[in-house]
Amino acid sequence: MISTPSTTGPLVIRTALPSEAAAITELHLRARSTYYPDGLPFGDVDWVAAWRGSIERPEAHVLCAVRDGHLVGIASFRTADDAPADTVKLFQFHVDPDSWRQGIGRALHSACLEQWRADGKHTATLDVHVDNARAQAFYARQGWVPDPENPPAEGDHHLFLRYAVTGE
Repeated sequence: MISTPSTTGPLVIRTALPSEAAAITELHLRARSTYYPDGLPFGDVDWVAAWRGSIERPEAHVLCAVRDGHLVGIASFRTADDAPADTVKLFQFHVDPDSWRQGIGRALHSACLEQWRADGKHTATLDVHVDNARAQAFYARQGWVPDPENPPAEGDHHLFLRYAVTGE
């Protein structure tokens, strides 16, 4: 999908394969463990099966960022069941903590935008954990804003953000 040069080899962003579900799960759990102060929730979830299901879901997209044969980033999105057809939800977006600050998140976000535009989406939404200041800052730099239609309720552990997907 997108290939960008780097001093450590090209970054390639492509569609994930079902056989990569275990590697995706490992990256997902490593990234999430950086912002959950009390450990990861949903310990009883079979994340490998969940990721395989997302990859195989016909109306969903799971993108992988790969550098030098190693998975360094993932993004998962689709239109949520209760959302308008022109709205996409970014369900998961993670960069391997060992690869932070290398432009991977920015390139992966650009690949998401490219796909959203190709799919005719006008709005994107996501929720981000309140303790994940790093992600909140990243999303703000990309142009995400608080979702006026979904303000957090008292005691919410997530903030809800919105992005206006524009044409080329």
